[in-house]
Amino acid sequence: MATGTTASGFADVVRSLCGHLGITRVAAVVGISAGGPTAMATAARHPDLVRRVILESAVGPIPWPDARTRLAARVAFAPSTERATWSAVRAIMRTAPDTGLRMLLGDLAALPARQVVAALSTEERGMLIELFSRMRSGRGFRNDLAVVRDDLADVSQPTLVIASRNDGSVPFAHAEALAAMLPHGDLLESNADSHFIWLGRDWPAISGEIRGFLAV
Repeated sequence: MATGTTASGFADVVRSLCGHLGITRVAAVVGISAGGPTAMATAARHPDLVRRVILESAVGPIPWPDARTRLAARVAFAPSTERATWSAVRAIMRTAPDTGLRMLLGDLAALPARQVVAALSTEERGMLIELFSRMRSGRGFRNDLAVVRDDLADVSQPTLVIASRNDGSVPFAHAEALAAMLPHGDLLESNADSHFIWLGRDWPAISGEIRGFLAV
């Protein structure tokens, strides 16, 4: 918990770890959601290591999250409440999974939660129930609130930005800002119903775009 608690600090830890493992070049760093700033910091600080960048539903240069979400996160994930919060989530997912999915996806989708849950396949529903039943955040969510964004102009690598307009957690404006500000940023829009772009019906096509991006 004391290692790499900032985006830049974690980027340097990753660089050190790669050196220890004998890894001198990686095809890409991937930043998902609040991991976006850390991926960009890694690329900016260690361009000799990072060849490309992929950002998925990633936080960009716009202030995030909103005041209501920030206050709720500080209360729900404080050191004294984090364990109880996740215990309650696991209990709901065990006893009333549909209610739990609507509750959690309500904060991750701009569309009505009931509509998003109804569109899930049986496999996707089971995967999300399993995911939410096992999650713990420790200090992670609180660290996300304090992340300082590095200068995007320092990210010189080709960058693929993927996001959905239906994302209720990280607004699509973040993706637009990233694509506009990154020197070599390209925006790929997902049709997913929520923050989870991997559940979108167009994910197979997006996966192909990612493979093509990495192969150049």
